[in-house]
Amino acid sequence: MEDGDEVLKKFHESFSGLKGHLHILEQRLPVEVQMAYFKYSANVRKENQPPRPLSEEECEEIYRELLSEEADEGRKKYLLCQLATSKSVRAYRLLESYTRSPEASMSDWAYMALMESRISLESDLSNEKQIYISTGLGGKGEKLRFYVLLISKEKKPFLEYQRQTIEREFSFYLTKSDCEIERLTVGERHVELLFLIPVQVDIKGVLDQVIGECNQYGDFLSPVFTITNVKELTREEVEEVINKHGND
Repeated sequence: MEDGDEVLKKFHESFSGLKGHLHILEQRLPVEVQMAYFKYSANVRKENQPPRPLSEEECEEIYRELLSEEADEGRKKYLLCQLATSKSVRAYRLLESYTRSPEASMSDWAYMALMESRISLESDLSNEKQIYISTGLGGKGEKLRFYVLLISKEKKPFLEYQRQTIEREFSFYLTKSDCEIERLTVGERHVELLFLIPVQVDIKGVLDQVIGECNQYGDFLSPVFTITNVKELTREEVEEVINKHGND
């Protein structure tokens, strides 16, 4: 689809010229949670004006309250943001410790607080520009995680040699582009791919190439695919895409 091609082109161009230290949130967190965190954290930062950084004693006091049973969920969110915006190395270490085994209701908030604390410290200690990148599916190192759904041409079931071709070609060409396949599932009429790709690699170019290579052995994969870094599609959503777009 032309609109989709343009989106992927702009996505690639936005990263191709980046210069600085990339921070990619590795955990899978809903985008809505991330936006809510940053909005709340900005308010906490405004309320708690300098002097910064907080002293080690102040950080320890905040951390003790965070671990106490008296603090409710709303208060703990506030305390995590206090540590995240403290510009204190001690606060970062305390957040590291907390995120190793956080309360279930606080885990998303804690990961965001740790990321913010890391970026804040590195920004102060380094002359290098700090760049934060987050998606719903997360990432690893300087790679982003994507979910891709591909379908067979004309909704025809894959033959055994076609399944083997898909597994072989995807493994070869994605690895060649420094991608990491986390899951490759070949269904009756579709392929689901979950993989990590370096942020500056042309994701559309890589996928177009591997689809083209597969199709040299029988032209059985549709060149039209669904791609997202927000969430994995459910079984029902996969069937809906196949039924709606299965004829290319």
